[in-house]
Amino acid sequence: MAHCRTLHANTLPLPVSMPSARQSNPQTMVAKASQMESVAVVAVPFPAQGHLNPLLHLSLRLASRGLSVHYAAPAAQVRQALARVQGWDEAALGSVEFHDLGISEYVCPPPDPTAPSQFPLHLMPLFEAYTTGARATLAALLARLSASHRRVVVVHDRINGYAGEEAARLHNGEAFELLCPAASTLAGKMDAGLRLMRERGLVFRAPDACAPKEFVDYVFKRAKPSKEISPGAGILMNTCRALEGEFMDVVADNLAADGKKCFAVGPLNPLLHTGAREQSSTPRHGCLDWLDKQPPASVLYVSFGTTSTLRAEQIAELAAALRGSNQRFIWVLRDADRGNEFAGHGESQSRHAELLPEFTKQTEGRGLVITGWAPQLEILAHEATAAFMSHCGWNSTVESLSHGKPILAWPVHGDQPWDAELVCKYLKAGILARPWEQHGEVIPADAIREVIVSAMVSEEGMAVRQRAKVLGEAVRASLADGGSSRKDLDYFIAHITK
Repeated sequence: MAHCRTLHANTLPLPVSMPSARQSNPQTMVAKASQMESVAVVAVPFPAQGHLNPLLHLSLRLASRGLSVHYAAPAAQVRQALARVQGWDEAALGSVEFHDLGISEYVCPPPDPTAPSQFPLHLMPLFEAYTTGARATLAALLARLSASHRRVVVVHDRINGYAGEEAARLHNGEAFELLCPAASTLAGKMDAGLRLMRERGLVFRAPDACAPKEFVDYVFKRAKPSKEISPGAGILMNTCRALEGEFMDVVADNLAADGKKCFAVGPLNPLLHTGAREQSSTPRHGCLDWLDKQPPASVLYVSFGTTSTLRAEQIAELAAALRGSNQRFIWVLRDADRGNEFAGHGESQSRHAELLPEFTKQTEGRGLVITGWAPQLEILAHEATAAFMSHCGWNSTVESLSHGKPILAWPVHGDQPWDAELVCKYLKAGILARPWEQHGEVIPADAIREVIVSAMVSEEGMAVRQRAKVLGEAVRASLADGGSSRKDLDYFIAHITK
């Protein structure tokens, strides 16, 4: 069994960055800059890709506004977040200071495609080591920053209750949670009797009801504090009013009753910010060249995220469905992340080695299989991409909808069954490809192919694609000048720098 050690992360220099300002009074400008520089923001993500990514994007956005921002995670996860980030150049990454939350060595097994649950329980050793070991290092970092700054603002993953507790120990500290799932998952717990869900004809499935007992026990008994909301000042959400306005109101009202603030600052998608795509210094992925050669709105993008590992039988059925659909596609065929993606695990051959050569030959010219990391944001933004067959993790959901691309929903675990319900029944911007009730079954090729063809060429699919397009325009407007998410980010910065 492989073991994973954390490596020392490089600390990137933090250049002094002045926020843009419209005031013509030089004294006012200096005072505002001084206020911002005297505030340190410390981002503390949970060590899984779907949590590392949004907090990194938020960190970079805050740094671009002139704030002193620190990103603290185990070294391997810092390296992972930086290796996979899209839409930012090296100068932007250099505006954030990265810190290694040193944790002990942990067992690092591979994902098990034959396991009864598709939840990534192989990551539990990492999670346990993180919760046990990260607190002391974070406390030391916060103490140093507290001594040199007027104010220390900790923005931490909702699961990382310890970070909020450490912030509360500081005389000048304040904590905010970043809610990585949809706002509606929290609204479902706050809304007495699920009134809003029932009125909208929705079936609410709490994330902990769709996760194995081992992870639920970990979250509620060891990772999170005893209170439902940690002793912080409020929460930030990776969403916007165009997607979840009604649910955001439920959350905001409940938090206000407890004296807490709520800021919806999403989607945290850098490609939606002016010039972000042009700024990136990362070499262009070959799949984008392939997409350039395809007709507009003709390609189905298929990916099940970083915590899903499909059974061999299901992969065979999905391959048959893609082959038989006669639709263009990009398929990201990879297993779930390990606890340390850089540990050198030594597998000599992919478990898909027998399938891929023949499948690639049969679909040559209209299909592309990626077995490594894929530039999902750029794939979804591309005009040739028509739709996204997805596990419905919240990051993937908002990324797809923000680019106006409908979702073929295939929920796997956790918050994903609810996200699928939200997309397909509430937003009406998706088609259910695999109902949650069938999560223990192998879905046959014929059923998958029928959904693909429906989404890509039928009248029903065209209606869903049009709905997603309109929704995407509304989502993007929320991030533009005067949009609700742009205003909430402004309000948050004003609050922490006052």
